[in-house]
Amino acid sequence: MRLAWIVAGILVFAGSACTRAQSPLTDLQKTATIKDIMDSMVDPAGDFMFESIAEIADANGITHKAPHTDEEWEEVRHRALVLLEAPNLLIMEGRKVANPGERSKNPEVELHPEQIQTLIDRDHPAFTRRARRLQDAAATALKAIDARDTDALFHAIESIDKACENCHLHYWYPNDKRAQEAAKQEGIID
Repeated sequence: MRLAWIVAGILVFAGSACTRAQSPLTDLQKTATIKDIMDSMVDPAGDFMFESIAEIADANGITHKAPHTDEEWEEVRHRALVLLEAPNLLIMEGRKVANPGERSKNPEVELHPEQIQTLIDRDHPAFTRRARRLQDAAATALKAIDARDTDALFHAIESIDKACENCHLHYWYPNDKRAQEAAKQEGIID
């Protein structure tokens, strides 16, 4: 009888451990909002990436801007890693769009946070797919950076921009007719 209790105890313990190991990361603390992650991680990393490669045409002709030194390539790589990993934070179940009471700064064009939250909650898999596009583009950028291929990096950065714009057009400013029209012309909208 005592052996049966020990075996039962082990099974209960093992079962609870398996349940805990198999559960999603729902018990992790989600202090930052989507807006916080965008403002502190995604936007600065994206801006850095967008500015890392450029063709500048002026009175002196065309100047190509790109990383050259080991340090410059490493800085671009760090930003690509942020863009690769930040979507994992953005899509966590239960992550809120913004803090209570936060409002859109441009309500004529942008949705308010609770409207964005409704869109995300209504179809979280679609939000996850859009975030995954940013990850895929960032992964392509990382490969280009590791190969030090400025042409491939330029194209990857274009893909990053399209992934960001596609998501923003759906969740942040879907009523901006000028942005929607420009996106249609560029083939950004999915």
